[in-house]
Amino acid sequence: MESEAHGQKRGDSERRGRGLSLLSGGLDSRLAVCVLREQGLEVEGVVFASPFFKLDAARDAARQLDVPLHVVDFTRDILDLVEHPPHGFGGALNPCIDCHARMIQRAGALMAKMGFDFVATGEVLNQRPMSQNRRSLAIVERDAALSGRLLRPLSALLLEPTVPEQAGVVDRSRLLGLSGRSRKPQRELAERYGLTDYPTPAGGCLLTEKGFCRKLADLRGHEGFGEERLVWLLLRGRHFRLPGGVKCVVGRDARDNAALKAQRSSADVLLHTVDVPGPTALIPGAADDASITRAAGLCAAYADCGSRPAVTIRMIRGETTEEQRVAPLTKEQVLPWML
Repeated sequence: MESEAHGQKRGDSERRGRGLSLLSGGLDSRLAVCVLREQGLEVEGVVFASPFFKLDAARDAARQLDVPLHVVDFTRDILDLVEHPPHGFGGALNPCIDCHARMIQRAGALMAKMGFDFVATGEVLNQRPMSQNRRSLAIVERDAALSGRLLRPLSALLLEPTVPEQAGVVDRSRLLGLSGRSRKPQRELAERYGLTDYPTPAGGCLLTEKGFCRKLADLRGHEGFGEERLVWLLLRGRHFRLPGGVKCVVGRDARDNAALKAQRSSADVLLHTVDVPGPTALIPGAADDASITRAAGLCAAYADCGSRPAVTIRMIRGETTEEQRVAPLTKEQVLPWML
C-alpha cells in the first residue's frame, strides 16, 4: 500500500473523529469528504489500484481537497471476483456489488489498522438502480463485515444511523438525505464548497466496456489470470488469438511498442520490423514455429511496407535472435483473429 501525503495532518486536537473515505475522484466522493470535514472531522482518502481503474482522478481530488491518499493494490481482489462473482455481473464483466463490498472490506481493515473511526463513501441512494438501491447497499455493508461503521454522508438521513453517529463522533443532523439520479443537488453542493474542477459522471471502469471485456474473457478462457502481467498487457496494442491458440499483441504506436518491450519475459517472443518502420509485436509465452511465422506476417501487416512483397522481421526468443523474410498478411487474413 502507498500513501500520498497532502496538507491535512493527523493529531489535530480539534478533530472530533477520523474517517477513511473512498475517493474515486468523482464528484460524489469529493462531496462526501467536504460534508464530513465541514463538521470538523479528520478525513483521509483511500483508492484502489488495478488494471481496470485509473488513479488520476483520485489523485487530483486528493490534491484539490488537500487530504492524504492511501493507494491499495486491488488487482488480485478484482481478478478473483471476475472469476467468481457471488452476486453476478452487470452488463459486461463488472461484478459491481461484489467489487464495492471487497473495496469496503479492504478499507475496513485499513480503518482498524490505522485507528480510524469509520469508513465513508460517496454513494447516493437509488442513484444507480441496480448497485445503489437500499437492498444492494445493505448487501455491501454485510459482505464487507463493516456493520455500523460504514457511513454514507450524502444519503445518511435516509439510512439507519451508524455507530459513529450514535456515539456522537459524527453529527447526524449535518449529514444529507440525497436520493435518486438527478445531479442538480450535487452541482449545487459543488458550487457551495467551491469545487469547480471535477470529472463528469462516467463509468471509469474498463470492466463495463464490452470491447475490453472481450479481450479479458479470451484471456480468462486461455491463459487465465494466474499471471497478472498478462492482464496489464490488455491495456496495450491490438490483441489477436492465432490459429492454434497462441496470443499475439501488436503495438499501435511508440508508447505501445516500448511497453511491450518492457513487459517481455524470457519465455516470450518479441518481434519487430528491420527494414521498414513498423510495430513491435509480442507473443506472451511459448509458441511453435508456425505460430511465430504467423505473428511475423501479422507484424508486417501493420508495418509501412509500401509495395514490398516481403519484409525482414527480427524475432527474439530468450537469448536467441533470428531474422526472417515474410510476406505481410492481408487485413482479410488477420481480422478473424482480432479480439
